[in-house]
Amino acid sequence: MATTITALFDNRADAEAAKQRLQDARVDADHVHLHDKSSAGYREDGYSSHEDRGIWDSVKNAFAPDEDRHTYEEGVRRGGTLLTADVDDDCIDEAVRVLEDANTVDIDDRSSQWRSSGWNHGATAAAGSAGAAAAFGSYGNDTDRDTVRGEREEVIPIVEENLVVGKRDVSRGGVRVRSYVSETPVHEQIRLRNERVDVQRRSVDLPLSAADGDAFRERTIDMTATGEEAVVGKNARVVEEVVVSKTAEEHVENIDETVRRTDVEIERDSDLDTNRSGFGTSDKPVI
Repeated sequence: MATTITALFDNRADAEAAKQRLQDARVDADHVHLHDKSSAGYREDGYSSHEDRGIWDSVKNAFAPDEDRHTYEEGVRRGGTLLTADVDDDCIDEAVRVLEDANTVDIDDRSSQWRSSGWNHGATAAAGSAGAAAAFGSYGNDTDRDTVRGEREEVIPIVEENLVVGKRDVSRGGVRVRSYVSETPVHEQIRLRNERVDVQRRSVDLPLSAADGDAFRERTIDMTATGEEAVVGKNARVVEEVVVSKTAEEHVENIDETVRRTDVEIERDSDLDTNRSGFGTSDKPVI
């Protein structure tokens, strides 16, 4: 009978080295796989379930509590590499010893560090694990296990679903407002005044009067012409505002869903030997 053992490593190189050590130790191990973010079934958020097993879907003999599986999944999400191997029951101790000597992450200590920094998934991470490497029983609906007394028992796991309702942000559309500068030709008219200096010579034939006694005095006349030219200036004024804002409203949405649970009905046959198992007349169902 085979049992799946698991071990977490900080990087793939350490996991590859541990896989080689496991093979070199001649441990009776099959289906040795490495799982990281590139593996099938990996999810960036959320955790596996009995219906959606995620990266555990390729591990045929992995039966473990949710806390254990989710802790290893968190390790992979944080960049680690998970090693799984199906090991014969007689070789479990040797396989665990080989992996613990291969730079394996102590999952209990690591999960405690995660919780101290805010990770709070699961009640007790990696409960029952052996620190660095853990051995999981067979994963299935009807599971056979050998007890320490050599007796054989058949186990039917009782599975119950819980409805988990959460929230996520989705896009409801939006608006984009972009401002840009445009130029518009403007035509205006303005009247300008210009002066001009003219010099004319006129013929005059008049006698010189006494008042013009200084007619032979030298003199100079200065006259300046002025003109106007257009001066263009600009001033800017705020004429309008575009305001972009958003408001939020809350509403209550009713969620109607179904959850499943495995129920068990036990039938006892009192006529059979108590050391044998059998089915007959049904007593009161026990769930």
